[in-house]
Amino acid sequence: MKIWDKRATFMRLTRGMECDRIATMKRKPVWALLPFAVLLAACAGMFAAGSVSMPAAFLAAGAVALCTGREPFAERIKAFAEGMGHEDVMIMCMVFVLAGAFASAAKESGAVDAMVKVAQTLVPVRFLAAGVFVVSCAVSLAVGTSCGTIAAVGPVAFALAGAEGASLPVMAGAVVGGAMFGDNLSVISDTTIAATRTQKVAMREKFLANLKPALAAAVATGVFYLAIAPGAGAAGNAVAAFDARDFVLIAPYIVVFAAAVAGVNVMAVLCAGTLLALAAGMACGAFGCGGAVDCVGKGIMSMTETLVVALLAGGLFALVKKRGGIGVLVDGAGRFVKSPRSCEIAACVLTGTINLFTANNTVAIVVAGPLAAEWRERTGASARRIAGLLDTASCVVQGLIPYGAQVLIATGIAKGFDASFNVFALTGSLVYPVALASAVAVWIAIGAKRERIPRNGKFPLA
Repeated sequence: MKIWDKRATFMRLTRGMECDRIATMKRKPVWALLPFAVLLAACAGMFAAGSVSMPAAFLAAGAVALCTGREPFAERIKAFAEGMGHEDVMIMCMVFVLAGAFASAAKESGAVDAMVKVAQTLVPVRFLAAGVFVVSCAVSLAVGTSCGTIAAVGPVAFALAGAEGASLPVMAGAVVGGAMFGDNLSVISDTTIAATRTQKVAMREKFLANLKPALAAAVATGVFYLAIAPGAGAAGNAVAAFDARDFVLIAPYIVVFAAAVAGVNVMAVLCAGTLLALAAGMACGAFGCGGAVDCVGKGIMSMTETLVVALLAGGLFALVKKRGGIGVLVDGAGRFVKSPRSCEIAACVLTGTINLFTANNTVAIVVAGPLAAEWRERTGASARRIAGLLDTASCVVQGLIPYGAQVLIATGIAKGFDASFNVFALTGSLVYPVALASAVAVWIAIGAKRERIPRNGKFPLA
């Protein structure tokens, strides 16, 4: 009798706790998610109108967040400002500024052109599509920007395609695919920076985890290009041989990549890389002291839009989270996100969906990252894997959508070589993003597991 009484009491308590949990979920303020709905609607509306401005979309969502709610207006402003000034947001902005300065210094010094020349000289040209893909991978990995890679490699690649009689859409697909490879992996890419900061993992940890699916997809893509055109480009390489000056110019890239992979703090890496790029540019006569200061200023200003979006996203997320909106999403996904594998799938789907609406992979990671971190903490999923998947999912979608900046830039350059070239011809030739999506699916299916926590209880921050 006593055993039965204890069991009945336990069942009543358990039932009461479950009823309290359900009631708490029902009281969750679903209306707190209204700013996110406005954000997606603003992006979709501006895209339909032919122009998408991410700062404007976030400003509209922020205005809705500030104009709704039951708190006094002063408290809403305070919460929004605290979100904008959060430590993670500020560190991310500092890294963006340094990345812009380094990219500008490298470009103005001639390092980008030297990198293209060296890569093209080292890659056999008789397999043109595969060679261009490898060149694009190498350049994007070094410079950390997919758009800059397409702008640098595209003209030369398309000119070679015309001279060799190769398919221009295939060549454009190789350039875009290689550019997305580096955008996904480069230690100075803004997507990589955003992914590591939102998950609080070191750049090296994310790189090593992300390398597995990215490298597998790159190898499969290269084999595909070799298979479809085994004899293309046999006439030889028309690119001029590189000299000692080119080695001086690409030295900053080598130092940045090696130091970042070795685990050096990303801001220290970018500071050193910027100084080395400026020194190399002045040594080679690209600019003087005044020109060096000017190109750093231009690089910082080029990151203005990204900085504004990061700040507004931080404020918006903080206000929505304070009202319980993030709890609604987290609890709503609770039926699905119950294991590390389901957490990884949810992170990919959320990031890809946001990217589909915003056409900006950095924004997708900034918005989806905190939610993925919540799910990760609940399921014990690997922080480094989640960071890699956020970056990878955004690059898959960004590399496929016909209205993404990368595809539009490649299409615009290719039209200079063939007026009949259109975006739909290019989207049918995008091999690497499809291969990357397949590799990620396999990676999740066979590799999802709980995180191994280091002895000190946390991973070093990037």
